[in-house]
Amino acid sequence: MKRIKSIIIAMLMPSLMTLGLFVVGCATYESDAGDTGNSSDADSDSDSDSDSDSDGDADATLPCDLFEDAGAPCVSAHSTVRLLRSGYDGPLYQICKGLSVPGPGSCQGDTLDIDAKDGYADVESHDEFCKGALCTISIVYDQAEHEDGPSNDLEPAPLGGAKATPDKPVNASDLPVKINGNDAYGMLFRPGMGYRAGCEGCKFEIGTDLATGDTPQTIYMITSSNGLNNGCCFDYGNAETTCNNDHNGTMEAIYFGNGVIWGTGSGDGPWVMADLEDGLYAGWENGQDQGISSNKSLTSEFVTGILVGDVEDENDGKGRFALYAGDAADGGLTEMYDGIRPEKVGYVPMQKQGSLILGIGGDNSGGASGYFYEAAIVNKPLDRDVLDDLQKAIVAAKYSN
Repeated sequence: MKRIKSIIIAMLMPSLMTLGLFVVGCATYESDAGDTGNSSDADSDSDSDSDSDSDGDADATLPCDLFEDAGAPCVSAHSTVRLLRSGYDGPLYQICKGLSVPGPGSCQGDTLDIDAKDGYADVESHDEFCKGALCTISIVYDQAEHEDGPSNDLEPAPLGGAKATPDKPVNASDLPVKINGNDAYGMLFRPGMGYRAGCEGCKFEIGTDLATGDTPQTIYMITSSNGLNNGCCFDYGNAETTCNNDHNGTMEAIYFGNGVIWGTGSGDGPWVMADLEDGLYAGWENGQDQGISSNKSLTSEFVTGILVGDVEDENDGKGRFALYAGDAADGGLTEMYDGIRPEKVGYVPMQKQGSLILGIGGDNSGGASGYFYEAAIVNKPLDRDVLDDLQKAIVAAKYSN
């Protein structure tokens, strides 16, 4: 594709020069990325780099490709909207028409796998299959590549310690969205809905390649400030294989919401925070977790949230975690927190178990609501420059309503 674009530009160059036009680079598509940031240096850097990195491809740089180039391949990657890894050729998600029940294997009716078409969900097949019927999402397929073991395909979660009944699947067509002008459907979570992979009661008892113990990881998620409530807990990330509350440090997931009854950032929320079990943390400041000054409220239609979970040795043995966030449709990232882990027993070192959750807490706390579009995990504490590149690629994907 890049070679073809270069040839076309070369053929057109004489005419363009005649018209007095000067061509820079080889970007040949319309992008919002170059117009997104004039309010800060970070935004300006994001804009200029985004133009040069994307080379004009419609999908720009896919997140898992970007991570792999940084030496950190995705160990989980999920989206009902688009491809996150160029080498993935399987379906994005499965829809169920007819009866569905809570928990794994939820579909009791007819199923259809929704593939990617030109990089985005085949919404025509989705709509045709569900015409005149209620459909649910029975599986969200893992797009990460695994050499050994199964994929971390998400299904409605089994029961757990906080909610002793399995979780319902989301309705398949409740959250329409556009990405790079293509129609798609995100996932609209309401209380009682949630997904899981790698746990007691799941198809497989532990997630493949997911971090355990104090192994570092980075998680990102695209969500929204819309559709939230104060229930626990709208998460994506690493949790207990037991589906119970195994206490401090046994999970590390990214959370978006108003903090329920735990930590808070500044302002009124919502905030991107870390769910580390027995606490949601916007940071740790002055020996406590309330009103973290650097963690600002986020009210964008589309929100990028990033959690970096580092190792015990950082910060003179006090451990490290970091949170970054931004408008997923416009501009750069803001560092919301980068510092020590909570000074409580269990968080240093971490005791991650390697189950994967979406829309629920690690003990199957199922009171949250929220919007989900895409997310992925790598087993490495990614540097800020890689995270900035990720944000540029997300903005270039052009999420819109």
